[in-house]
Amino acid sequence: MKQLLKGGRIINPENKFDDVADLLIEDGKIKAIGKGLAAGDADIIDVSGKIVTPGLIDMHVHFREPGQEAKEDFVSGSKAAAAGGYTTVATMPNTKPVVDTAALVRSLQERAREAGLIHVEIIGALTKGQKGEELAEVGDMTEAGAVAFSDDGHFVKSAKVLLNGFDYLRTFDKIIINHDEEPTLVEEGVMNESHHSAMLGMKGRPTVAEDIAVARDILLAEYADARVHVAHISSARSVDLVREAKKRGVKVTAEATPQHLTMTDDCVNPIDSSTKINPPLREQKDVDAVLAGLKDGTIDAIVTDHSPHAQEEKDREYAYAPSGFPGLETALGVLLTDLYHTGKLDLMQMISKMTYEPARIFGLNAGSLSEGRPADITVIDPELDWTVDDKEFYTKGSHSPFVGRKLKGRAVMTLVDGRMVMQNGKILG
Repeated sequence: MKQLLKGGRIINPENKFDDVADLLIEDGKIKAIGKGLAAGDADIIDVSGKIVTPGLIDMHVHFREPGQEAKEDFVSGSKAAAAGGYTTVATMPNTKPVVDTAALVRSLQERAREAGLIHVEIIGALTKGQKGEELAEVGDMTEAGAVAFSDDGHFVKSAKVLLNGFDYLRTFDKIIINHDEEPTLVEEGVMNESHHSAMLGMKGRPTVAEDIAVARDILLAEYADARVHVAHISSARSVDLVREAKKRGVKVTAEATPQHLTMTDDCVNPIDSSTKINPPLREQKDVDAVLAGLKDGTIDAIVTDHSPHAQEEKDREYAYAPSGFPGLETALGVLLTDLYHTGKLDLMQMISKMTYEPARIFGLNAGSLSEGRPADITVIDPELDWTVDDKEFYTKGSHSPFVGRKLKGRAVMTLVDGRMVMQNGKILG
C-alpha cells in the first residue's frame, strides 16, 4: 500500500528539514521525501497549505486502566489522542491496582494492541504500590517493555529509596520521572500560594515545595550518575535548577504542559474546578520562566498530563475536586494559538518538543520523518479557526478550562504506521 502526501510544508526536527515537499509512504514506512515525487500507483493525499510533522508524542498521560475506566480507558484515550494529532503516548502507573509488576505491564501492552488506534507505551511504578517504601520489580518490568518509571502523583519521600532506584535503573539506562513537590509544604493546598490565593481565601501550594524537591532529585541523580526527568515543571526557580544542572553535566531532562506555558493562577475561579491541577497554575513570572526554559533547551518536551475525571468528581467544591483535566484534544490548538501565532515560539522548536525530543529521551522509534522510519504522521492546518466544545471530545473527561475558547490551528489528519486514523477531527474506523 502506497500513499503520497503532496505539497505540504514538511517539518522534520531530526535533521532540521523545513520545506514544501512531497512524502511517500510505502507499507507503513516513510519511503521518500522530495519535491515533485512521482505518484505511480500511490493514493494521492493533497496536503497543500498544511504542515506535515512526525506524529505527536505525549509521554505523560493518564488512561486510567486498570481500575478507573469510568474516567478513561485505552479506547477513549486513544481516540482522544488521535483526534489531537498524537500517534504515541505513555500512560502513567497510578491506577488501581498500581502498575508495579511485569505481568501488569504485559497485560496493558496487550490491551493497547487491542485498542489498536495509536501506540501506547507503559510507564511502570518506581516503588511497590507507589508507597515510596521499596522498589517495585523494575528490572522485570524493563524486560517486559516498560519505557520509564515513575511514582507520578506521589513524591518519593525517602531519598534512600530514590537513590536505590537511580543506582538500579542506571544499569538499564532507564529514566525515572519524578513528581516534584515536598508534601509537607503543600498539604491541603489547592492552588498556587500567592496574593491571588490570599484574596480568594484558598490554601496555597508554594513554589518552594517544587524547588526543594527538584533540587534534591537532581543532586541524587548527579551522585548516582543516573537519569532523572522532572515532570510538569512549573516554577521559575526549578527551571533555573535544571538549567544549572545541565551545565554541570547532570543527566536531567524536563517537561512542561500547555497550561503551565500559557495560564496563570489569575485564571483560578473558585466555582470552576477545571483549573485545579497539580502542580498548580503559577504566577506570570513562572510562566515566563518556563517558556524561556523551553526556548533555550532547559526544558526538553511538551506533555499534556492528560488527566480526565468523571463528571461528578469535578462538579464539586474546588477544594474537594480532584486535580487534572483532559488535554490531548486541546494541546496543539492552545500552543499554536498562544505561542506560535503570537511569535513566542517558532514552529520547529514546538514540533521538536512534541516529537523528536521526547522520542530521543525515551528511546522510541518515533518522532522522525526520515526514510525508513514508521509512517507516524500528523498533518496540521495552522490557520484553522475552531472553538473547543466538550461535547465533541472523544475523552470521557469534559472539565477543561479551554472549553469555549476560540483557537487557531489544529491537527486535521493523523496517520499511524501509514494508516489514517483521524481526518478533519473525526476518528476513522
